[in-house]
Amino acid sequence: MRVNRRRSDLEIIANMLKVSENGTGKTRIMYGANMSYSQIQKYLGYLIAQGFIDEIKLGNPSVTYKVTASGLKLLKLIESIKEMLGLDEDYAI
Repeated sequence: MRVNRRRSDLEIIANMLKVSENGTGKTRIMYGANMSYSQIQKYLGYLIAQGFIDEIKLGNPSVTYKVTASGLKLLKLIESIKEMLGLDEDYAI
């Protein structure tokens, strides 16, 4: 049972951080975090601007996105909050 049908911003951000832990491309983040193209543009821009994900240019046009140390810290904090609230994967926050 889900408390809320739609995912929260925190859930989307946690999904994106988890998918990009080892470095990956934009398409893999989009599919791995189950997002639309407009969502990936919005959230990825935000996470890069806040310093939670690094954009690593490998050549033209190859770009990889990788979670920063502060991004990993944020992911752990989100997971801790979900655990403290007793929310598992079946519940949205």
